[in-house]
Amino acid sequence: MVEVVYATTDQQLLLEVDVPRGATVEEAIHKSGILSEFPQIELRKNKVGIFSKVVQLSQPLREKDRIEIYRPLIADPKEIRRKRAQQGKKMKKGGG
Repeated sequence: MVEVVYATTDQQLLLEVDVPRGATVEEAIHKSGILSEFPQIELRKNKVGIFSKVVQLSQPLREKDRIEIYRPLIADPKEIRRKRAQQGKKMKKGGG
């Protein structure tokens, strides 16, 4: 038994899937049916992981693994931090 997880900004779905010994991440994702629920998932583009560690689709699974399908980033975290730092500097200059 493994879990397959995907979340959008509005919804999260966690599915338990029975897979045979030696099954891969990709096989479990297909068997879960999650691709029918979220047709926007493109396995060749979306990264996947097991317990927050990015893995390949060919990664063999172990009992109780949690497969996570990641969405593409909407914004670059480095760019967001840079903008916040700039705003902080402006506030310090204007605030005294």
